[in-house]
Amino acid sequence: MRLAALLAAFAAIGGAACSNGTEPRVTSANPLADSADQVMFGIATIITDQGVLRAKLQADTGYFFDGSTRIEVRDEKTTFYTTTGEQNAILTSREGTYNTTRGTMQARKNVVVVTTDGKRLETSQLDYNQQANLISSDSAFVLTQPSGTLRGIGFTSDPNMSNMHVKRVITGGGTFTLPGSSP
Repeated sequence: MRLAALLAAFAAIGGAACSNGTEPRVTSANPLADSADQVMFGIATIITDQGVLRAKLQADTGYFFDGSTRIEVRDEKTTFYTTTGEQNAILTSREGTYNTTRGTMQARKNVVVVTTDGKRLETSQLDYNQQANLISSDSAFVLTQPSGTLRGIGFTSDPNMSNMHVKRVITGGGTFTLPGSSP
């Protein structure tokens, strides 16, 4: 009898513990995935301007929004091409946004652009305009090239960085096209 009373007491306590507690909240590991129209892994898209290949964007993950006109990407790699189709630079970043309607891309977090002729640009944020085929930023940057290193704030350039307009030079030198000088 004592055993039956003891078992009944444990069952009552166990049942109360299960019914009195609150259910753990289930949350998404990534809020983008919850609100995206579509999520794709291992994405690649070709960026053209009037039929001319400008870039190829690849990413580990793509979150599509606004009728697939805005793509939020993670672990991005964008390869830039000349008008003759030759690769001239590669951009990598941890995340970015590509707007297919405007033809613009913004790369964020650990942005690095490396050209085929050995230039390396590092910044926290960079914009790309596919129609003008220009990269730009208002952020601090470091440009390392064979002829020297340049630190500055803000620039506009072609993806190969052969015609770079720097807004503010902090330190460094080399051969650059600065604001106010002719290209």
